[in-house]
Amino acid sequence: MVGKAAREDAAEAVLVWERPERGARGPAPERSREQLTAAAIGLADAGGLAALSVRQVARELATGPASLYRYVSGRDDLVDLMVDAATGEIDLDVELTGDPVADLVALAARTHEVQLRHPWLLEVPPEALRVGPRGLDYLEFALRALEPVTGLTGPAKLEAVAVLNALVTMLSGVELRARRAPTGRHAAQTAYLGAVARRGGHPLLARALTDGRPRDAVGGAGSDGRFERVVRRVLAGLLAPY
Repeated sequence: MVGKAAREDAAEAVLVWERPERGARGPAPERSREQLTAAAIGLADAGGLAALSVRQVARELATGPASLYRYVSGRDDLVDLMVDAATGEIDLDVELTGDPVADLVALAARTHEVQLRHPWLLEVPPEALRVGPRGLDYLEFALRALEPVTGLTGPAKLEAVAVLNALVTMLSGVELRARRAPTGRHAAQTAYLGAVARRGGHPLLARALTDGRPRDAVGGAGSDGRFERVVRRVLAGLLAPY
């Protein structure tokens, strides 16, 4: 009997996107990858990636784990399918303005919304080439937004998109952690920073905290439009001629 590890090793060289959803032989499938993906996302939305396994997905679908290996080779395939499905929730059916920074800031904001809706996305181990069909559509859209930029090579544009994605993921994580933090602890941290500023031992920090622009105060990434401001500043630097 072929074990799970052997199955995954055998399919390792071929991604789920390059394998047919059903084999040419055997009975017609009772499930679809779409159903598996929806069940897997439901589990991860409720309990994070730690709640995800082929066995748990099979239980959600009221079937045996062995039957699911007709559709996926293992957990990595499930995660690939989930990431791509979530990426498909990012609205790409929008008109570009011709301003690369504005268009990518808007794309980042839509990506941010999806990550907040599916926090498990932030738990997925980063892989440079973890891109499915919808991920390819996302990349194509981002590169189309970058078309007006002159002086950047194709690889440099891909690097800019990669940095943008990493930034969005980081800011989404900051906002999610801020949402989950006890209110009392946040108040205590704010009070501590204020006390440090008043003691005089960190003059530059004190100036940064009290320079009359509260919109830049320390806080969650999503408060007072901070997310868009940070992304815009980073993109302006990334796309500047050099």
